Amino acid sequence: MVERLLGHWKSERSENFDEYMKANDVNFVLRKVGNTITSYEEISKDGDTWTVHITSTFRSSKLVFKLGEPFTELTLDGRNVKSTFSIEGEKLACRQEPIDPSNTPSYITREVLEDGRMLITCIATEKNVTAKKYYVSYKP
Repeated sequence: MVERLLGHWKSERSENFDEYMKANDVNFVLRKVGNTITSYEEISKDGDTWTVHITSTFRSSKLVFKLGEPFTELTLDGRNVKSTFSIEGEKLACRQEPIDPSNTPSYITREVLEDGRMLITCIATEKNVTAKKYYVSYKP
């Protein structure tokens, strides 16, 4: 049940995230920051409106959306994309289509694993690069 995603999450570790950022043409400095900072996500839902608030010591972002309705997003690494969220099984999925045709589309899912951690899987679809980020639930 996707409602298990609702709450507060703190990043724990990642796999292959540097390669995912390289596939999205993120510069060296931003990649180093992205690989070392702790990030937090607060996921909430009010009626049919979802909010994903991402914070870190470097940058923050607040995504407010309804499932199936595309919106323009400025990603934390500075790309402008058209994002559309949906529910796919037990996952909250997001398709990011780049506004700049030289950028790479991404497919990102959030799910809660059996051990209670949240897994964010990021795929640079045209370059077939996958990264995984693990988060633990916490009380702020």
